[in-house]
Amino acid sequence: MASHRKSGSTGTRVVGIRTPVLATAALTSLALLSQNADAAPSAGHKPSLEEVEKKVDDLYRQAESATEKYDAAKEKTAKEREHVDALRDDVAKRTASLNKAREELGLFAAAQYRNGVAAPDTATFLLTDNPQDYFDQTQLMSRMTSRQKGAVDDYITEQSATMKTRQEAGRSLEALTKSQNDLRTAKTTVQTKLSTARELLSKLTAEEKARLAAIEKQKQEEAARKAAELAKRQAAAAQAAKKQQSASSGSPSGSSSGSGSSSGSGTSTSSSGSTYAAKAAKALAFARAQVGKPYVWGATGPGSYDCSGLTQAAWKAAGVSLPRTTYDQVNAGKTVSLTDAQPGDLVFFYDDISHVGVYIGNGMMIHAPKPGAYVREESIYYGGDSIIHSVVRPA
Repeated sequence: MASHRKSGSTGTRVVGIRTPVLATAALTSLALLSQNADAAPSAGHKPSLEEVEKKVDDLYRQAESATEKYDAAKEKTAKEREHVDALRDDVAKRTASLNKAREELGLFAAAQYRNGVAAPDTATFLLTDNPQDYFDQTQLMSRMTSRQKGAVDDYITEQSATMKTRQEAGRSLEALTKSQNDLRTAKTTVQTKLSTARELLSKLTAEEKARLAAIEKQKQEEAARKAAELAKRQAAAAQAAKKQQSASSGSPSGSSSGSGSSSGSGTSTSSSGSTYAAKAAKALAFARAQVGKPYVWGATGPGSYDCSGLTQAAWKAAGVSLPRTTYDQVNAGKTVSLTDAQPGDLVFFYDDISHVGVYIGNGMMIHAPKPGAYVREESIYYGGDSIIHSVVRPA
């Protein structure tokens, strides 16, 4: 994978995978981008076609990165809300139970009052005909008083603990909600910049639009060429592996037991590969069925998707549960080299791991590209080989 990564990565690497940058840094970069986009152009300067194209591409990238972070915050908020709701239910149950116990003790106290029964003392003992009766009464009153006090203490303790937990959950939910709102604001800002860039594109002359289309076509041709090269490398690697396996299984030096061991290993590997291939086929069948559906912020289907929403839904159709965001999906499987990529593998892009697609073979993938676009098949080199981050096998 090293040949497909930028040499000047800003992220740290862990087991060959770059970790996403902190949300604060991302928002700072976003703010700087917004400032640059808002900066007034110098007098008489008309942005070149290349500048306009770069501006649009940068805004799309920032928008998708903000969307992934928004998805993560939204998921955390939902989980925290479930936790708070569970606490509230628990508080209600405990309160009802303790109120019932308190009512029972209240009835006991009322009965004491109606019967004129007070706490036994020495005078009561002197007037009692049977000392044993006094002793029994004293023990009963002691137990009932202790039970009442214990119930009240339990009520206070549980109520205090539950209220404290509920307050903590509330503060946590408030913090997550604020984070979610901040990310939503960031998305809105980027959408505004996208609108500005699109307006600029709409003002291009027919000649400039034709030139832009030619540049895009050239990019696609280059991406197709690189995809074809990758397909050849993968085919050569598969052929070499097949020859090596044949040579190993037909080795005359292999003993009976050695041959059996080799055969057993091969069967295990074949079984494992066939299981993955079956799951991958289901994931790809689902992904292909989504082609033509629009990219929508934070969408997970069935009518629209963002990039990680599509990959999550595709593998769910194969019985595999993936996390919601690209930052978590990249850790939800085994990292493999690009040459070893198989249909169904997830291909991640950019240093901040903000985009993902499902590999279909021959250097191609199915992905939800960006706002304004639709789920489609496309070369994994659509943005150049330097943007490819890693390949992960999720099952």
